[in-house]
This record gives sequence, structure tokens and C-alpha cells, in this order.
Amino acid sequence: MSKLITSANNDAVKALARLSDSARARRKANLMVLEGIHLIAAARDAGVLPQTLYVNEDAHAHPEVAALLASLAGCCEVLVLARGVLGRFSALASAPELIALAARPQPQPAPAGACCVLLEDVQDPGNVGTILRSAAASGVRDVYLSQGCVDVYSPKVLRAGMGAHFALSLHEGADLAALLDTFPGRRLVTHLAGAHSLYEEDLGGQVALVFGNEGAGVSDALLARADARILIPMPGHAESLNVAMAATVCLFERVRQRLALQNG
Repeated sequence: MSKLITSANNDAVKALARLSDSARARRKANLMVLEGIHLIAAARDAGVLPQTLYVNEDAHAHPEVAALLASLAGCCEVLVLARGVLGRFSALASAPELIALAARPQPQPAPAGACCVLLEDVQDPGNVGTILRSAAASGVRDVYLSQGCVDVYSPKVLRAGMGAHFALSLHEGADLAALLDTFPGRRLVTHLAGAHSLYEEDLGGQVALVFGNEGAGVSDALLARADARILIPMPGHAESLNVAMAATVCLFERVRQRLALQNG
């Protein structure tokens, strides 16, 4: 058992505070903050092991936590914190039993023929996390995020993604215009003034799906590079869909089309 840390003024605890609060600090250190058993286990299963593990002093009594700690034995520094300390660094309703610091995964080159998602200045952590979950669930691997997007490895986005980060290749600070200029497949941009219904578009093959900022939508620069503007028909009374919901509809329409083609 490590020495019990009781003070928030401990250097290791202050480092956790900085990283929890600051996207700039996380990027500079190339680290992410993982809260709770599920996220840490998902990272471990993907081969992303923590560098430092902060553990509630009572956590060892929980079988699931004990099993996770046993699986990580010897791979990282383990710091045991007094009851109540971890709760200061989490927005969860109840404090997590453990928090980990781990290196941000490096994206892999996109395979030929892949579908990808491009996010332009999407700033709400819940929206980005939901889009990542939908991308992972629909079989899309590569997501490109512009410089104006929220930190994709922020604690809030990680919580909303629920492990999806570790099934994806995430390209931060991407030049989306340059990417579209060289993209060999079809470039489809969601837009309320779109000329084509989503359900009339062929989403098979190599497709880049572009989604824009919650308020401003997709910029004129990216709209100009689109092969087609697409809209989601809305026969009801809503003016528009949340960007995360719009992305989910598009991604699973692609799944539907692919399954229909496979089933003849």
C-alpha cells in the first residue's frame, strides 16, 4: 500500500488539478484524465496504460476496482488519496473510485477506401462525445477535428464518449479544408439549405461526412469544397437537429445502406 495522501497541496494532487482544469496543460503534457473504472478499463483493453493512478483509500474494498488494480499492477505509479480528495477533481455526481493519467493515443494513417467524419468547431463536450460513440458504433474509425473544436480528450468528452475514443483514430487540430482538397472520395456536408435529402444520397464507398459548429454550422470554405450538401428531412416542427443527433442519423443511414447492399 502506498503512503496515504491527505492534502490537496501535494505536488501530485496539484498536477492532477491542473490537468483536470486546463486543455492547454493536457496538450502540453500530452496527457488525458480518465475518470472511473469503465474508462480506465476501456483504455487498458485498447493497450493504453495509465502513467499515474489516483485511488480512493476505500477503493480496494470494491471487487471490481481490486480486479482492475490487479490487472495494472506494476505498470504505473499508484497514489492512494484520502476519502473526499478525488471528488474535487471530478464533475461526476458521486466521486470516482479512481482517476488515471495516461498518454493521449496517436492517430494512425487512414486506410484506403475509408469513410471518415470531419468536425468543424464543434465545441460542446457532450456533442463531441456522442458523435464519437456513434462513429465507433457505426464502424467509422477516423474522426478529424478542427483547431476550434473542444479538446477531444477533455474529461467531459471522455465521459460522454464512454470508451469510444479507444476504438477510433482521432486527428486533432486538422486542416479540414486541406483534407477535403485531397480527399479521393465523395465529400458530403450537412446543411439546412441542402439540395439533396440524406436518404437520396449514396453513402457507400469512400465518403467524408462534414458536420459544423452548433450555432454557425459548416463554414463557407468547407461548403465550397462539398460534392453535395445534404439535409435530413424533418416533417415535424423542429427547425434543426442537434449536431450530434444529425451525425448519428447520417452515420446509421450509411450502416442501413451497406446492410441493404449486403443482403441484396
